[in-house]
Amino acid sequence: MLAVKDITLFYGAAQALRGVSIAAEPGKVTCVLGRNGVGKTSLLRAMVGQQAIASGSIEFEGVDIKGLKPYERARKGISFVPQGREIFPLLTVEENLKTGYAPLSRDQRNIPDDVFSLFPVLQTMLGRRGGDLSGGQQQQLAIGRALVMRPKLLLLDEPTEGIQPSIIKDIGRAISYLRNLGNIAIVLVEQYLDFACELGDNFAVMDRGAVKFSCDRSNLDPSEISRAMAL
Repeated sequence: MLAVKDITLFYGAAQALRGVSIAAEPGKVTCVLGRNGVGKTSLLRAMVGQQAIASGSIEFEGVDIKGLKPYERARKGISFVPQGREIFPLLTVEENLKTGYAPLSRDQRNIPDDVFSLFPVLQTMLGRRGGDLSGGQQQQLAIGRALVMRPKLLLLDEPTEGIQPSIIKDIGRAISYLRNLGNIAIVLVEQYLDFACELGDNFAVMDRGAVKFSCDRSNLDPSEISRAMAL
């Protein structure tokens, strides 16, 4: 599904990514962990085309997409939930969800039932402005908007950041449900180790723009990941 191979990325003279390689498969969650400032968000921005890579390749369904614009990648089924949520505060919940229609053909322009079954609060607040929602509700809205796009690949940038525990559990259940559908590949950027270990199938720990440690669930040792994150 997704194969990021040896990519580098620069912001001016500063190098943000140094030969990063990760993969994501349908029905699995790939967790990218690490402290602030190690390149996790830059990696996601490279995947969705918000930042151009200097070298390496980003293959999606066997095709190198590094030359595609963000909207072209969205049309291929790549959906992004950014850090900070970036919902439209003056639009209603329903209008925010409908912004996910942009890459879809006309016959697909409806809100899937899964959005409301995973996050029932959104259905009760359809007419409320996005800016009036709590942080946790806005996070659910951002994920719901991404699901409206019928993603084949879902990228989540620290969805638990600043969120109350009850909604973290709701988000965890949603990710688990989506993974179990078997047709969506998920890349989860996280600092909350317990959350990542509960959901992840594959793990990559980043430091200074590079992957310093990786493993899969069969040889998962949370203490080893914790040590790698502390480097």
